[in-house]
Amino acid sequence: MNWSDNAAREASRAGDYGRVIELARRAARLTQGQLGDACGLSQSAISRMEKRGASDYNMTTLARAARHLGIAPELVGLADKGAAPVAPAEGHDPVERRQFLAGALATVATPAGGAAAPQVPQWGAEQADVLRVATNAFRRMDASVPARQLSDTVQGHMRLVQTVAAQAPDQAARSRLAAVGSEVASLAGWLSWDMADAGSARTWYGAAIKAARRSGNPLLIAYQQGSLAQFEVEAGNVAQGISLIRSARRQLGSERPAIAAAWLSSLEAVAHATAGDERASDRALLASADEVERLPSEEPPPWPWVFAFDMHKVAAARVTSGARLARPRWVLTSLDDATAALSSKHEKQRALLGLDVASGHVASGHLDTAFALATHSLDVGLRLRSGRVVERARTFRRSYSSATPPAIVREFDTRLHDAYL
Repeated sequence: MNWSDNAAREASRAGDYGRVIELARRAARLTQGQLGDACGLSQSAISRMEKRGASDYNMTTLARAARHLGIAPELVGLADKGAAPVAPAEGHDPVERRQFLAGALATVATPAGGAAAPQVPQWGAEQADVLRVATNAFRRMDASVPARQLSDTVQGHMRLVQTVAAQAPDQAARSRLAAVGSEVASLAGWLSWDMADAGSARTWYGAAIKAARRSGNPLLIAYQQGSLAQFEVEAGNVAQGISLIRSARRQLGSERPAIAAAWLSSLEAVAHATAGDERASDRALLASADEVERLPSEEPPPWPWVFAFDMHKVAAARVTSGARLARPRWVLTSLDDATAALSSKHEKQRALLGLDVASGHVASGHLDTAFALATHSLDVGLRLRSGRVVERARTFRRSYSSATPPAIVREFDTRLHDAYL
């Protein structure tokens, strides 16, 4: 039975365009969150639209959802010529985009006689999608590839993005490509940070924020501000980092996605711990956990996030915060929940967390366990030539002093002294 011949047309005749959207979304096997991500809308905005009944609709929002589902404008009360042109949203994977559009066209867009076919995506949509796929691939490769081996490639990728952006014929295309450029600049900043090049890292992160502003996407702006905040905290500029986190929250307002709120709170917890404020750090960790509870577990992380954020990440933030505060109880009581993070495939992140766990063991007086963990993490950092891991190892070493260190500490010192990145 073709639902578009019955339920959708009945809903359309009744003016219940939200029901038309819901039927199309379900036929395409998309969650509200996935459709929202594809359209540049929040999950709550999709939910409100689908439940609106025959009430007044925001025509721009309605047109955006209808276009991405391939619904003929007439079915949602939009005249074909009068429908507001809607640019494809930022951040969805092009393969997924083609799949859900094809599925929607096959099951949804059987318009009443003579209705026009869905519009062809505007210039720049496919270019942005393809460029973003490459960027995300580089971000994933960073988990197990030395930053020095990726850096030149990523900077070449940035030049390609800039070349394509220079050919953009209108503001909509320029905005899409500015978002891609922002992501590439942020990755270049991360790689510079991992190579212990703080000056270049700060320059790249600044470029990422400027490009995000040109894209006009509040979520991307907040993401890049949070990324710079994380860097500044690690560089010792805690007050600036906290200020950036607060600015990111204001950028998103009360409608911020749960993953953004959870992530920003975890960054804030580590920042407060770095400043020695245990109470503020604990409050931020609790806030992060509360936001994670709101995350739909079955959905992939929304753009611009590549990796999921869950309770294991909150536990990892508590481990890091405990290490900064010299609170072994925080570290050791969070280990079970942080196990997934310690066994993740992101070797550099795993090494950093391992050093935080080692700090907790030092504070508890378990030197053998602490330096065994730290030595393993340092070896990963040396193999991947990660300046960030090696610098964290040096910080860890400064947390312990003795006139006659045991053999396991002397062995660690030998590895650390031989580290030239």
